[in-house]
Amino acid sequence: MKESKRGVKVFWGVLAAVFLAVFLIGVQNISTCRAGEGEGLIPEKWWPSKWGPDDERGANNLITSEVIMSALKIPKTGQVYKLTKPYTNHMPLPWGRTYSLTIPGIPTGGPYGKQGIVWNDEFLVGEICQVGTQFDGLGHIGLRDKDGVYRWYNGINFNQYSGANSHGLKKLGPEKLAPYITRGVLIDAAGLKGVKTMQKGEVITVDDIETCIKKAGIAPIKKGDAVLFNTGWIELWEPLDEKTYDAGEPGVGIKAIKYLAAKEVSIVGADTWGALDVVPGEDPDYPFPAHSYLEAVNGIGQLQNLDLRELAKDKVYEFLFIFTPIPLQGATGSPVGAVAIK
Repeated sequence: MKESKRGVKVFWGVLAAVFLAVFLIGVQNISTCRAGEGEGLIPEKWWPSKWGPDDERGANNLITSEVIMSALKIPKTGQVYKLTKPYTNHMPLPWGRTYSLTIPGIPTGGPYGKQGIVWNDEFLVGEICQVGTQFDGLGHIGLRDKDGVYRWYNGINFNQYSGANSHGLKKLGPEKLAPYITRGVLIDAAGLKGVKTMQKGEVITVDDIETCIKKAGIAPIKKGDAVLFNTGWIELWEPLDEKTYDAGEPGVGIKAIKYLAAKEVSIVGADTWGALDVVPGEDPDYPFPAHSYLEAVNGIGQLQNLDLRELAKDKVYEFLFIFTPIPLQGATGSPVGAVAIK
């Protein structure tokens, strides 16, 4: 009997080893296939910015009066689409971030006067600029240069400015940005692929972008545009499937990231928690290339966790896009109250 049990253990041990070996070979093959996609993505020296060594606005500079006046001509019906998900205590919070809103007593204050006036306040705790529908400002993503120095957009080294302290960043805060009032373009990648929700790790290519634009019958992407990607990933938000939602996401491939930067867009966004980035990515040696290349190198901010379903359902592919970053001095980004007007 003991010999029989020992034989069973050996059998299962060998079988487990075989499965592990097959799995590792598969992973190695995937990595080998994807390796090298990110090579050359980040220039050795990617600063100063084309807007000058003191610039803190990046592609927000592209929102000129001409761009605004042109965009204001787009709406024909005045129909407004809210692109922001409500901020709740039960929304997904990737990377262990925190959000909690409480009302400290109802009423919070009062009563005063003969009429007994009272009021309610809220107490909010959390990484408010990096949860929910949010905007990545230029003080969010930095890169390490060849000398081991961490730099953000325009080569800014926060250590030169006493870095970040309890009162925020000394540079690149959202208070430096003008409102984004520009032409918006919806790339309905989920619609193009005929699915409600794309798969994690699924890549949107340059050809996908151009095919969407051609099918929509709108003008190509141009300087100053806001380009938003509908992947259907927001479907996992409510009811919340946090385990699946946080485990990965579809997104824009590295070649398409370069394509968007070359088009000189002012801002980009998607209905995923990592903005344009694919997770798992195309190249394991270069995680989050959209954050790295668009934000740090090119000064293009990203919007995350947008709700683009109504735009996609109504086939609204071109619109007036409006978003004003909240001027939280020294913050890494901003909560988002963005709209599209048809």
